Amino acid sequence: MTQHHSDSPLLTPFPRANHISLLRAERSVRRKRRLIGVAAGLGLVLAGGVAVSAAVPEHTRNVAFAAEDPETVELAQAALADAEAALDEAHDKADTSALEKRVSHLSDYERMPAVVVQGEAEAAEAAADDVVAETAALEEADAEAAREAEEAARKAEEERKAAEALAAANSPAGAQATAQSMAAERYGWGADQFGCLVSLWNKESGWNYQASNPSSGAYGIPQSLPGSKMATVGADWQTNATTQIAWGLDYISRAYGTPCAAWGHSQSVNWY
Repeated sequence: MTQHHSDSPLLTPFPRANHISLLRAERSVRRKRRLIGVAAGLGLVLAGGVAVSAAVPEHTRNVAFAAEDPETVELAQAALADAEAALDEAHDKADTSALEKRVSHLSDYERMPAVVVQGEAEAAEAAADDVVAETAALEEADAEAAREAEEAARKAEEERKAAEALAAANSPAGAQATAQSMAAERYGWGADQFGCLVSLWNKESGWNYQASNPSSGAYGIPQSLPGSKMATVGADWQTNATTQIAWGLDYISRAYGTPCAAWGHSQSVNWY
């Protein structure tokens, strides 16, 4: 926005929405100062912001056109500069039609009566304020939409990684790695016991977390009967191998003491 000596604005052309009222107040003061100066030069007084004739000698009201009065020229040029700045920086979705119309009217200010220029300049400044306010609101909406899109993308990436991790953990190799780690950390079972566990669950399910026995209803890697027993460990017992393994190891520990004892029982009676 073009600055003019002591009337330079205190705010940038496009403040955030909560600064719009302050910007308008500054412009209102600036316009009033210019109008008072122009009105004084034309022998006019301001009544409610509108220039009207004052009871002064005729010779003080001889200036008829804006081009003949420096104050009026400055007023018009300042309004045009503000309007052009607002148009240059306007959001592409902002409605600038009213401001463009005002600029078109005011651009011929040199051939217009000074009193008409006053009204056109004030109308142009008000229209520029409207474009500034609308642009600020639209830019804030764009920023919020960008933040929401970024957050959605972040969540989608987290979900993708979680799905990949779950798929890897649910594979036979991933399930065995989880079981070996859990058996050692929670129960102190070493490689010999893990070897028995591999044999046991190879026989029961092939380490397939979706394995289901249609005749008995047993489900999952440890072939829990029924599968819903595993809900005591996690609600995702149907889809998460880790949940099934945690339940299966606990069951073996409580029922047989060790995987090798469970494997020996299975070999003897064909179940555990």
